[in-house]
Parts: sequence; C-alpha cells; structure tokens
Amino acid sequence: MKSIKAKNPLSSKDFINNFTDETGLVECKNLAFSYEKGTDILQGITFSTGREEAVGIVGANGAGKSTLLRILVGLESSYTGEVLIDHMTVKKENYGFIRAHAGYLFQDSDNQLFTQSVYQDVAFAPRNYGLSEAEVDKRVREALEILDITHLRDKQIHKMSGGEKKMASIATLLSMTPDIILFDEPSIALDPRNRRTLIQVINKLRLTKLIASHDLDLVLETCTRVILIAEGKIIKDGPAEEILRDKELLEANHLELPLCLQRR
Repeated sequence: MKSIKAKNPLSSKDFINNFTDETGLVECKNLAFSYEKGTDILQGITFSTGREEAVGIVGANGAGKSTLLRILVGLESSYTGEVLIDHMTVKKENYGFIRAHAGYLFQDSDNQLFTQSVYQDVAFAPRNYGLSEAEVDKRVREALEILDITHLRDKQIHKMSGGEKKMASIATLLSMTPDIILFDEPSIALDPRNRRTLIQVINKLRLTKLIASHDLDLVLETCTRVILIAEGKIIKDGPAEEILRDKELLEANHLELPLCLQRR
C-alpha cells in the first residue's frame, strides 16, 4: 500500500496564490454554534493542529463532534468566533479553497458517492476544478492504488458493500490531494477486515487528520492526540494515550475505556 504526502491540490493560479508552506493546519478560536431553536451545540471551542498531526475528536452522542467537522468544511455556516483552514477563514467566498485543501468523509458513504461507478465518483472533483483528462486519470489511478482498490475501478456503486463504499469514498478525497481529511465516524458499519484496512489506510496518509469517532480503539491506533468534548465544550486536550487510558475521565463524560484496554 502506497503512502501519500500532502501537496498543492490544484493547478488554478487563484488557489496557488493562497497556498503557503504551512499547510495542513486547522485553527478554531472561541468557536460557538447553535441551531435556530437556540440550543448551544458548541461553546468556546479553541484549538489548533500541527501539520500532518492526527487528532481524535471524542465524546458522547450529542457532544458536537460531527457539527465541529461540518463547520470546518463550510457545511454549517452560522457560527461565531474564528475558524481557519490553512490560514484561510472558513466563509462562503472561500469555500472553493477550503474544500480543495480539506476533504470531509461523511458517516454515510451514500451521501458521498452519487455517480454510477467508482471511477466517475473519484474523477468528479478534479474534473470539476478544470484539470485535464490526463491529470484526472492520473489522480484517479493514484488514489485507487493508495487504497489498494484498483479492482473496484469500474464497479457500480449500488453493487458495492459498505466497506467497499467507504474505501471508494476516501478515494474521492485523495484524488484532490488534500492537506487535511476530516473523518466523521469512519468505522461505522465496517466488518472487522474492512475496519483493519481502514486503520492501515489512515496510518499511511501523510496529511493532517481529524477523526471524530465513538470507536476509541480506532482512535487509539491512529491518533497521537485527543480532544475530548462534552456538552459542546472541550473538556481535555492532550496525548491520546493519556486521555484514552483515563477510565475516570472517560466515564465521567459517558465514555468507556477502549476495548483493548478493558481486557488488561
């Protein structure tokens, strides 16, 4: 399985002019968000990532994990505070730049895949940005090779298993060679074999990764840092090993030790 290193995803001069050497960075400063009914979902969220850092976002249902990731790629826009991707503010006029540099993996792969075949889905974003057919084909081939799913190239989406769809969904992100990938519950519905493949893939990716998940074993295997969120606030931010081994802290926030640690 090949590894992938983050690089400039586009050939457009407008995007290149905004590209810096300090890529793969996520910054939130006093981020707050609430829906129309007025319920606070996120409050005072402040953190930043390093380049190629792997950060787990953990918390109980309703803690605000998915909402945080959606804000980072502009899928939720009515926030207050400051949110930056590669030093660019996340706002409507910058969505093209943001989504070229930060890929978002939906919980449900059916929300990510919408054409008839894997090739067409993986090729869609590069084509949409006006890359040549030769470059599009190159990116599709490389993305499929990285994930070891070249055999799925022409397979119809509706005939694929949940695990195959998850790998194809990741390929649609890799074809844009992003600096950042945001994974929202990536192991949902995967059997043990596909889950193990997913962990191997995540660990091969040389880019910044934010992984929101209830699968604390996966987070422990893929992340060096964890941000624990409860009721929309950051409760603790620190080394993954430290936080995910703290039984009292996890239980106080409606989580349990990773299964691999419960057996010891």
